[in-house]
Amino acid sequence: MAQTAVLNKLLDLREKEKKDAQKAYRQSMDFFEDIAGKMYRLLQKKENAEQSYENYLQQSIPLDRVKEQLSYIELLNQRILDLQNEVQRARQEMNKKQEKLSDAFVEVKKFEKMISYRQQSEKALQDKQEKEFLDEISIRQYVDYKNR
Repeated sequence: MAQTAVLNKLLDLREKEKKDAQKAYRQSMDFFEDIAGKMYRLLQKKENAEQSYENYLQQSIPLDRVKEQLSYIELLNQRILDLQNEVQRARQEMNKKQEKLSDAFVEVKKFEKMISYRQQSEKALQDKQEKEFLDEISIRQYVDYKNR
């Protein structure tokens, strides 16, 4: 039983590590979703700006206004490139956290299986000892009965 108690303590430690890994993964996923949402909104702005630019070209709008719209589109393009790098870093971080979480799940399962195996072994040993004890009692009772 002592071995199982030690394994239970280790299992508790691994479960705490798993919970910490789950929390870290959730945070990295939330961060990724936040950055991806910013990227999506920026792409929508760019699409709207390009649509406005196309409309300006169809109409007779002052050249300064067209240049202004082009520079705005270029600014959006630069911000999109910067955000793409951030999204990529966030995705990589999220994948690392997911891998750590998977490893933590595997570790917990290993300890659960070891504990289960030890408990089964201890139960089998206990059952064997009980049977031997009952056999010994039966033999004594039989011998005592014969000696009367």
